[in-house]
Amino acid sequence: MNARALLKDMFDAAIASAQPDHCVPPHLPAPGSGRTIVIGAGKASAAMARALERHWPGPLSGLVVTRYGYAVPCERIEIVEAAHPVPDQAGLDATRRMLALVQDLDPDDTVICLISGGGSALLPLPLDGITLADKQAVNRALLASGATISEMNCVRRHLSGIKGGRLAAACHPARVVTLLISDVPGDHPSDIASGPTVGDPSTCADALAIVKRYGIALPAAVREVLESGRGESVKPGDPRLARCETRMIATPQMALEAAAAVARDAGITPYILGDAIEGEARDVGKVMAGIARQVAAHGQPFATPCVMLSGGETTVTVRGRGRGGRNVEFLLALGLALEGHAGIHALAGDTDGVDGQEEIAGAVLAPDSLARAWALGIKPADALQDNDGHGFFGALKDSVVTGPTLTNVNDFRAILVLD
Repeated sequence: MNARALLKDMFDAAIASAQPDHCVPPHLPAPGSGRTIVIGAGKASAAMARALERHWPGPLSGLVVTRYGYAVPCERIEIVEAAHPVPDQAGLDATRRMLALVQDLDPDDTVICLISGGGSALLPLPLDGITLADKQAVNRALLASGATISEMNCVRRHLSGIKGGRLAAACHPARVVTLLISDVPGDHPSDIASGPTVGDPSTCADALAIVKRYGIALPAAVREVLESGRGESVKPGDPRLARCETRMIATPQMALEAAAAVARDAGITPYILGDAIEGEARDVGKVMAGIARQVAAHGQPFATPCVMLSGGETTVTVRGRGRGGRNVEFLLALGLALEGHAGIHALAGDTDGVDGQEEIAGAVLAPDSLARAWALGIKPADALQDNDGHGFFGALKDSVVTGPTLTNVNDFRAILVLD
């Protein structure tokens, strides 16, 4: 069996299951009697807009913002590109224009909001008194802190002029239908792009607690917004949200099930361990290695051959100077703990095609990966200590490069245990 090819086929199937052309059309609302305005943000938003255009029976207009390199041509919806994961001026300008588009709507109008992972950085409108530079500084600190995506988005919601339900409130009294592609553990709508169209039960006090927990230094203006309560978000039950609905159109679980089908077709029994696994990437890798070893040695809890699939979003507390990547950090830790076990192969990657800040989706781990690294003079433990998973697997030519996938259902991990 070609283990590498099977792993790659499963990853490709996971990505294909969340392609907007596949998952947008069944969830489109019926046209209303008024205008149809399309807005949105995320790594998949441009592809979602194109799928909507192809299947929408009437007139529409709008604007969505996506990551640089993720635009696709649309005829009626304007596509703007901006920076991710650290926001830039292009994202700020696009966010202001988006808010202007939904001013002065009436009850007959329909707003279709296309939201996917990455939208938090792509909609960086700060509250009054906070600058874009302030938000960039906070974003960088959060990304390096080891905070979970839910914690990061809680802070972001309370510094934003558009997140935490504020975009939906601006659309009132129009009908708002939000189509969501989830990239977060638990699929909570308030965490996907920091919930611009849903009520947010968290508070400024919650955001401050997170900042304290991770020792994040805040610019003075940011601290004032949180401590004064001026950054409070729109809460569930707000009358301005009465005509808002959300439709979850693609999730990590759906992607894992698509991968599982590929494994079954190849005669390998799949086991989905969870679609919302979090924690430090290297710790998750070590735990998964222990499970894989038990499977290989004792057929517990699963008989071989099998593949263990999981999703979610691990984190990396950055201490080294390497090229990063939470999926490759997971794989490197997994490989060190497996110590070259002959029957175990793995792939880990981000379904958006970008692991960390590299244009690399992830990598493949083989039984001989450590040996090949040592032969090149690379010390795997040193690479892990330096947060240099991308450097490690790049040197082995084991990186997985997909290019922009135009979707995002978070991390994908597959550990293949053969007889």
